[in-house]
Amino acid sequence: LITQAKGVAGIIACVGDRIDGEVMDASGGSLKAICNAIVGYDNVDIKAATERGIYVTNTPGVLTETVADLTFGLIMAVSRRIAESDRYIRSGNWRGWGPKQFLGFDVHGKTLGIIGLGRIGVAIARRARGFNMKLLYFDVRRNTDMEKELGLQFTDVENVLKNSDFVSVHVPLIPQTRHLIDKKEFEMMKETAFLINTSRGPVINEKALIQ
Repeated sequence: LITQAKGVAGIIACVGDRIDGEVMDASGGSLKAICNAIVGYDNVDIKAATERGIYVTNTPGVLTETVADLTFGLIMAVSRRIAESDRYIRSGNWRGWGPKQFLGFDVHGKTLGIIGLGRIGVAIARRARGFNMKLLYFDVRRNTDMEKELGLQFTDVENVLKNSDFVSVHVPLIPQTRHLIDKKEFEMMKETAFLINTSRGPVINEKALIQ
């Protein structure tokens, strides 16, 4: 990136591109804008950009429905053991149907907890209504309009974790959300619960997840 940044007026970046002060200075003062082709902007040193008078943009709303589709697809996949059974068949181990083989869990009627009720969180809630799911959510800002429209119940993170069969995380990666789900939070969850994270990886403490 440092080599490529020389003399450029703009950088189009994605989640894997770390744009810090060193990269900005490599332009030789010509850099005017850093355009993130994603919603989050934790890959850009905002303080360094501000100090240098460089604009930083992102693309909110572009992938809202796409990420919501993926998230609900993951909910279906883990509960119905779709990927697991697919691998089993492809391995050549399948010898016929059994009444308890890859039985999985129902999605309809279960409780979905949403942490972060932004555009994507709302889109997930709309999909979950079609499965007659009970909807709990936490966000730093309460959304009474969506509560009325979608039947969402506002509560704190602890209650979301304790009472949900599926927990779906949709928060930006900022200092306050790094390791938002840690050892203590995992211990609050039901042993049978599923955690779906389609936000940034470091929102989850992976070491605590493995334990």
